[in-house]
Amino acid sequence: MGKRVVVDPITRIEGHLRIEVEVAGGKVVNAWSSGQMFRGIELILQGRDPRDAHHFVQRSCGVCTYVHAVSSVRAVDNAIGLKIPKNARLIRNLLHGAQYQHDHLVHFYHLHALDWVDIVSALKADPKKTAALADNVSNAQVGGAAYYRQVQQRIQTFVDSGQLGPFANAYWGHPAYKLPPEANLMACAHYIEALRLQARAARMHAIFGGKNPHPQSLVVGGVTSVADMTPDRIAEFLYLTKETQDFVKNVYIPDLLAVASFYKDWGAIGGTTNFLAYGDFPQTDVEPDSLYMPRGVVKKRDLANIDMAYEDKVTEEVTRAWYEDGPALHPYKGETKPLQEDPKYRPDGGKYTWLKAPRYDGLSCEVGPLARVLIAYGKGHKDIKPVVDSTLQTLGIPAGALFSTLGRTAARGLETIAIGDAMQGWIMELVENIKGGDTQTYEPYEMPDSAMGVGLNDVPRGALGHWIKIEDGKIGNYQYVVPSTWNFGPRDQQGQLGPVEESLIGTPIADAKQPLEVLRTVHSFDPCIACAVHVIDPDSNEVYKFKVV
Repeated sequence: MGKRVVVDPITRIEGHLRIEVEVAGGKVVNAWSSGQMFRGIELILQGRDPRDAHHFVQRSCGVCTYVHAVSSVRAVDNAIGLKIPKNARLIRNLLHGAQYQHDHLVHFYHLHALDWVDIVSALKADPKKTAALADNVSNAQVGGAAYYRQVQQRIQTFVDSGQLGPFANAYWGHPAYKLPPEANLMACAHYIEALRLQARAARMHAIFGGKNPHPQSLVVGGVTSVADMTPDRIAEFLYLTKETQDFVKNVYIPDLLAVASFYKDWGAIGGTTNFLAYGDFPQTDVEPDSLYMPRGVVKKRDLANIDMAYEDKVTEEVTRAWYEDGPALHPYKGETKPLQEDPKYRPDGGKYTWLKAPRYDGLSCEVGPLARVLIAYGKGHKDIKPVVDSTLQTLGIPAGALFSTLGRTAARGLETIAIGDAMQGWIMELVENIKGGDTQTYEPYEMPDSAMGVGLNDVPRGALGHWIKIEDGKIGNYQYVVPSTWNFGPRDQQGQLGPVEESLIGTPIADAKQPLEVLRTVHSFDPCIACAVHVIDPDSNEVYKFKVV
């Protein structure tokens, strides 16, 4: 038996996640993913007005905000049989695209970058060489030796005070860090710049959504943004989109490529087998045919034969989750029955998580940026395929390297380029509609006494589905299967591992007391499930405690 390494809780994520791995021969040979929080919003919704559901579900999370609301209103739209107006579709797409631009920037710089960037190493950097590197790598608006010296001095002040703030309690100096000091200093500077920009990106939600987090303009039947479709507000949204996209193209992507060039070995680490994407950003009311990011399923990494994804093949089971036992159920028939006794963490053969185990046609599937990009790439997407091919060529790696932690991290940036560019086209389409006299953003309807509907979306973290059953005009049953349930769910009755569990198998571990490599792959999925790491040595029964940011 190998050593058991427990990271609990994982930080730089939303929510509470425990990851346990077994290490033997310097590699992970087994893994368990455990969601440590039970919310039960599905139970809270029963008996409520279907039109109120999106206000509840979007508060599942303070990070994802908009995405649950749009899935929920789409589920009720679907139950009623509504076709929303063109302007409503465009504004929903724009708000959703803004979520992508914001979330992916925050993830790369503030949640994931510290797995690859050694902050303390930046103190050894030569600011002049850093400026030269930055000029060669990116087109950042700020730079120069004086600027990087100032950033370096700010980091030194943190170190001298003994309070590294957001950079404290990490594995600085770990042998798995490969960036030279100048690259680390450049990345630190861009980390700070991204903090400023993410606040600007969040403002886009406020323009057409009233506020961020949790925009208020979504309603069943469309949006309430008719009074916001003024030249000034549209121009502000367009300006913020372009400002964000400039940072994506001139800083984010160059940084991504620069960091990836030092970690090409991670193109063979952290992969999974099957991938699912519902697709998103409808261009017309014909779905899924008009989706900008296409819908599909990749089985056994076969990009030449991508199947259509059908919601009726989705099930959830609870064999290893802290719910009452029962069969695998489609979400329309789904049950949320937590165990009455206190949950016991029993990874070896028992229940060990609050997350159910979603399956598509019986398969454990990864969802998220990599799934979306793989499906778009396999289908020859006009915007995705060129940027993927260019990235592979720039890094000098084969297409097979996409199935990895490196590929997952790259895919997030590459789709941000495509979606950000597409948003500018949707803005101009909205302008043309208004010029033509079309200002409709809402379709009236009557709520049926009974109906069933599903809202499928692909949100920054992956495939999201909301299923509603209306009975006597109220919510009879409501289930939603979120991206992190797909990715971080447990084993099923057949023993099939969840995607993150699968991805960790084979991961090299240089030091079991500092499991940086585990964090790299876990963070690459952008968990939304915050700071101590407990590493248990089974030989001595000693418990090591660390804080990780």
